[in-house]
Amino acid sequence: MPHTIADIAKALGLRAEGALELTISHAAEPAHAGPDALAMATTPKYAASLSQGSARAAMLWAGADWRELGLEAAIFAPRPRWAMAGVCEMLDPGYDFGGGIHPHAFIHPSAEIGAGAQIGPFTSIGARTRIGTGARIAANVTVAEDVVIGADVILHAGARVGARCVIGARYIGQPNSVVGGCGFSFVTPEPSGAEEVRATLSGERQVRQQKWHRIQSLGAVRIGDDVELGANSSIDRGTIRDTVIGSGTKIDSVCQIGHNVQMGEDCMMCGMAGVAGSARIGNRVLLAGKVAVNDNIFVGDDVIVGGASRVYTNVPAGRTILGDPATKLETQLEIRKVLRRLPRLAAHVVQLQEAVFGKTTKDAAKDSE
Repeated sequence: MPHTIADIAKALGLRAEGALELTISHAAEPAHAGPDALAMATTPKYAASLSQGSARAAMLWAGADWRELGLEAAIFAPRPRWAMAGVCEMLDPGYDFGGGIHPHAFIHPSAEIGAGAQIGPFTSIGARTRIGTGARIAANVTVAEDVVIGADVILHAGARVGARCVIGARYIGQPNSVVGGCGFSFVTPEPSGAEEVRATLSGERQVRQQKWHRIQSLGAVRIGDDVELGANSSIDRGTIRDTVIGSGTKIDSVCQIGHNVQMGEDCMMCGMAGVAGSARIGNRVLLAGKVAVNDNIFVGDDVIVGGASRVYTNVPAGRTILGDPATKLETQLEIRKVLRRLPRLAAHVVQLQEAVFGKTTKDAAKDSE
């Protein structure tokens, strides 16, 4: 549906100027924006590319001169990304989940489906499962037995929910996301080589044949309200107690959360990050891309972990950490400065060896042979 500039500005609580009756049908990058698009030129660096398109209206940074930019109307965004979120929500056409329950869906007779739910073809809903009102479930989704799913949940194509899992309202499961797969728990009849190394922190160990035996996952997964799980990401069920994800937490694509993990509210976990079994993550924790959190440790509230970091030990609340192993941000930046100086430091050491001993490093190495 087209929207006028006035309507968009009012809905977002933003100031607009110019021809407020102009209508737009979609948003576009400035260089590719046509006359019916709202050009998203939210910072000065996008101003030059406005001339490459033919937009009549744009979302601009606070204080921008829209007339000088050749526009007929503008909306001003003091916080551009926040404004972009509102625009995208208004203009999102959404997904077509069909109407009602598709005849090719399988719904177990004992399952309870809430009013207004939409269920796509080749989707399976297991025994005694309860689906909340207004749920939208796409094609080829599997929801196992004894599952409880809240109102207004969205499960995209190929999403999976394992037995006995509980999911709150407004959850979004992106394509091929998995909630409630078995935890990766195995044991050997005698202590394994990995156990010996971990206990002794030594590479010296007894090498012997070993067979892995699965520890069954008796727990499930409990997810709060307003959680999102990205495409091809998975949350393992607990071994004895449930794995728990707090309300408001957002998990990106290709992430892994292990068995027994307790993750707090309003956390953010970016692509390819992983949390190993039985770790405890506080509230409002941000794990950037490719972060790995060790098992059985605690990460406190409001911690920020920089990209590709490896977290091996407990982290106090409020700390910002980075690196492998992860340390305080300030410490890690000093470490990286020193690392950049290593080639120069090595050259100085060679000069000192020559000055003190009268020989090069190669000569010293030959003497030691």
